[in-house]
Amino acid sequence: MKLAALSDVHGNVYALRAVLADVRRRGADTLVNLGDILYGPVAPRATYDLLMEQAFVTIRGNQDRQIYEAGEAELAANPTLRFVREDLGREPQEWMRSLPFDARLDEVHLCHGTPDDDLVYLLEDVADGHPRVRPEADILRLLNGLNAPLILCGHSHTPRTVQLDNGPLIVNPGSVGLPAYADDDPVRHAMETFSPHASYAVLERSAQGWTVEHVKVPYDHHAAARDAARRGRPDWVHCLTSGRAV
Repeated sequence: MKLAALSDVHGNVYALRAVLADVRRRGADTLVNLGDILYGPVAPRATYDLLMEQAFVTIRGNQDRQIYEAGEAELAANPTLRFVREDLGREPQEWMRSLPFDARLDEVHLCHGTPDDDLVYLLEDVADGHPRVRPEADILRLLNGLNAPLILCGHSHTPRTVQLDNGPLIVNPGSVGLPAYADDDPVRHAMETFSPHASYAVLERSAQGWTVEHVKVPYDHHAAARDAARRGRPDWVHCLTSGRAV
């Protein structure tokens, strides 16, 4: 199995096109999408249309739920969310609603955050405002007894590979579409990759185990930033062009 793992596309069709071209060049035979697919001020509907041309195993993320669960008060308070809903229309929202929380491909388990919660980082502790890899005991607690040799997760936008002692290999492929952000939940913190590249991972199984390659793909991030600027999101412009959080 040669697997391409994508996560956190966030409606950035420019980054997705570049990543898919790189995936085709590398000849991956299985594609997985770990959620947070269409939320963002760039091109949600175009991203959905491109994804529908591909054969992905796809799970949903927390911001996929946010799109179709949002009520009128949240839409009124969040212009980006309102734009996403209007740009998408009904069909993509129904598609997201139909996606599973997690999935299993033989020995590979797919989740967005943790196996039980799409709002919690599996690998990172952000209590001091910046990500630090959790102690192994904390990661095992969050896995809650999950038995899988390889676990693919997203949510933190941070490319990372962690091998637990006598436990699973855990890989976060990073974010295709948003290389940095700041958030207030669970505390104020920043996630940064320090470059505008799109991130994904290629994994190949051999007799010795899984080879993991974290891939950084250049793309026209200025085009994505222009879309974000037109929709009143200078914070996204900064993150897309620098890989640094505001």
